[in-house]
Amino acid sequence: MPESDLDLLIDAARQAGKIALHHKAKGLDVDHKPDDAGPVTQADYAVDQALREGLTAARPSYGWLSEETEDTAARLDLERVFIVDPIDGTRSFINGETTWAHSLAVVENGVVTKGVVYLPEMDLLYSADITQGAFCNGEPLRVSDILEIDDARVLATKPNMDPIHWRDTVPAFARSHRPSLAYRLCLVAQGRYDAMLTLRPSWEWDIAAGALILSEAGALVTDRHGAALQFNNKVPQTAGVLGASHVLHDKIAERLVYT
Repeated sequence: MPESDLDLLIDAARQAGKIALHHKAKGLDVDHKPDDAGPVTQADYAVDQALREGLTAARPSYGWLSEETEDTAARLDLERVFIVDPIDGTRSFINGETTWAHSLAVVENGVVTKGVVYLPEMDLLYSADITQGAFCNGEPLRVSDILEIDDARVLATKPNMDPIHWRDTVPAFARSHRPSLAYRLCLVAQGRYDAMLTLRPSWEWDIAAGALILSEAGALVTDRHGAALQFNNKVPQTAGVLGASHVLHDKIAERLVYT
């Protein structure tokens, strides 16, 4: 058994990648969740089952929250909880793209303490341990030093650029997009982009691991209102996410309309 929670998550993420790629090679059966909540495949469920069984067997006192497991209130009374997205970016997974990820985190009293985001198709493993820095395949990560909004490369969807969300004018930053929220957070941690922004309510399993990785790379990561992120909530969502270097984060936050 791995000695540390971070080693446990890393081993589990790599095993999840093998399971997902195995199912993808066989051919995917695609279903659609109720209420237009998106597609799901047998690989999502298989990865979820393997992670749930393996992680909770190794840490039986930890709670469990996953996109593909029916939620219960039991986790709310526990000090430590696994928060997992078996496959973040299922549409990309189905479409044969490479930018889907496994997102695994340990949360202690509402704070993420360990996080792993793994992209099997590219063999990119992002990891962070609170106060110990963030890494990709063992190399340390650091956010960019871009300070001005109009010079920034920002990962955000088109609806975020609606003038209704911004004071005065919409910023002229260069906007890009990746389907996986976990990967977006990691790309900013890596300095390949300067900020990420989503104004919609965000599920905890999409962002828990990536938020720690980005924070440990030197960024400020908050909800859309600038409040600190808290996890293992009764309704497991946050009020969006904004992540960037401290200076750039504050400049973006000042331009957002508070709604």
